[in-house]
Amino acid sequence: MDRSTAAGGTTGVPPEAASTLTLRVNGEDHALTVDNRTTLLDALRDHLDLTGSKKGCDHGQCGACTVLLDGRRVNSCLLLAVACADGSVTTVEGLADGDRLHPVQEAFVARDALQCGYCTPGQICSAVALLGEAADGQPSYVTPPERPPGDPVPLTPDEIRERMSGNICRCGAYPNIVDAIEEAAR
Repeated sequence: MDRSTAAGGTTGVPPEAASTLTLRVNGEDHALTVDNRTTLLDALRDHLDLTGSKKGCDHGQCGACTVLLDGRRVNSCLLLAVACADGSVTTVEGLADGDRLHPVQEAFVARDALQCGYCTPGQICSAVALLGEAADGQPSYVTPPERPPGDPVPLTPDEIRERMSGNICRCGAYPNIVDAIEEAAR
């Protein structure tokens, strides 16, 4: 449902301060008219009713708003929706395959890697991305320098913690989050 002229939309915004764009989200195209200053997070939540991504700090520091843009994790509170029109956005709602959860979602449930659940969608999107990054051989700060370039990076607990450092869990479920990511990596 496009609520671009409903609450939080472009009502009262001069036409020159609004843009019409198409956002591809979770495999579907959505035509939107948004204030040019609308963040991707606000477009997802307020215009498309995809409320899995959370507005935590609204400064890109907590990771609660993490989504995938063309397979890479991004803080959706820092990106303008108009800048994402040529990309493909995947939210936590788009990870499952019908009724079957994504393996990372299954591992989070199996390992009790959540408490209040507020940060969980961002944690899961980051975990999905880090699995791909490690498989593609992208190093992190803690990746041993002697590792051959391009080889998959083994996901040790230290490697997972470093790669997930942009996602804050206020409840402190970190040990179970690391366990869940290790399980999903197997």
